[in-house]
Amino acid sequence: MEKKVTTPVVKGIIITLILIVFGLVIYFTGNMQNKVLGSVQYAILCVGIIWACINYANQMDGYVTFGNIFAHGFKTTAVVIALLSVYTFLALKFIFPDMIDQALEQARKEMESKNQMSDEQIEKGLEIGRKYFVPFVIGGLVLFFAIIGAIGSAIGAAVAKKKPQDPFSVQQPM
Repeated sequence: MEKKVTTPVVKGIIITLILIVFGLVIYFTGNMQNKVLGSVQYAILCVGIIWACINYANQMDGYVTFGNIFAHGFKTTAVVIALLSVYTFLALKFIFPDMIDQALEQARKEMESKNQMSDEQIEKGLEIGRKYFVPFVIGGLVLFFAIIGAIGSAIGAAVAKKKPQDPFSVQQPM
């Protein structure tokens, strides 16, 4: 009987749903500008990927290599990135378009408090920011989640229990 292994797609969906719920809690509690809570999403992703790697190794009874586990973790990361990119686009364009206004207002306050730019420069910067906000957010999500996913995959592959295999014990037919 073949082993039943949970696919990276299923694990990616689970991690994505957790990240979406966390993001919604932050949004509805009015903590969008809290940088510490914003960083927690990276920890959730990293822990989720480590869990996915360890779970995969356990489902394979430890008959895996570092590379197998890392690949499984990074495939899970790719699923999370794809799903969250779609969700982020839909959220910023259609579901919660006021997020863009809140972020730009926060940026305005930060620029004004530094007193390094004129009002005209601030307006021009915010105009460009509004125009490219969604691509910048999705690009940042892809970049940072890929980095965190690679780190989580490496950690997960390192800590997952593996049974050493003797390459000479497998007899090849002649």
